[in-house]
Amino acid sequence: MDEDSPREILASLIAEHGTNYGALSRLLGRNSAYIQQFIKRGTPRRLDERDRRVLAEFFGVDEGLLGAPERRSAVAPSRARAPERPVSAATAQVPKLALEASAGTGAIAGEEWPSDVIGFDRQWLKRLGLHPENLSIIDVKGESMAPTLNNGDTIMVDRGDGVDRLRDGIYVLRLDTMLMVKRVALSPRKGRKALTISSDNPHFPSWEDVDRKLVDIVGRVVWASRVLS
Repeated sequence: MDEDSPREILASLIAEHGTNYGALSRLLGRNSAYIQQFIKRGTPRRLDERDRRVLAEFFGVDEGLLGAPERRSAVAPSRARAPERPVSAATAQVPKLALEASAGTGAIAGEEWPSDVIGFDRQWLKRLGLHPENLSIIDVKGESMAPTLNNGDTIMVDRGDGVDRLRDGIYVLRLDTMLMVKRVALSPRKGRKALTISSDNPHFPSWEDVDRKLVDIVGRVVWASRVLS
């Protein structure tokens, strides 16, 4: 395959799915210019095997289109496994980050590196007004948001719905190096200059009139999943 073909194909997929270079670079855990440099400047010459696999799953295409070498199976044809069905283009692959948001006393934010991807129907996301490139999946640690969110629950965070549209709701936020999931409201006394950060579990503390400048709003929690025992 021509070395330029994977770049041209990737550029077409980006345009077709309405995503952008920066969002895909963050999906891969790379700097925001990584995909743009690959497509526009030819650096790197080839996609890393892991990056290629994640992009192929995200767009629902065969890795070969993105430059994967052809592989010959050492297994006899009669015993070879049936090929895996490719992920449908109607499915958006949302990255699951290798970190936890604390619903407790606070946790040190880990490295924001995708550990997996989870598929969601694009039409379902569209009905909710969500754009796949703005979404991340993380786990909840602790019980301060119980019964709304429990320890071990999985949440979807909309990073595109953050500080610019801040309103009452549940958000993932940072205070210094602590990554938390809390209920956030505009201060009734100081308006948009301060926030009330509260826990749904009455046994855990809440804070009133927190200076907005001290809070980094990561995104709004828009969906949650849990295992029922």
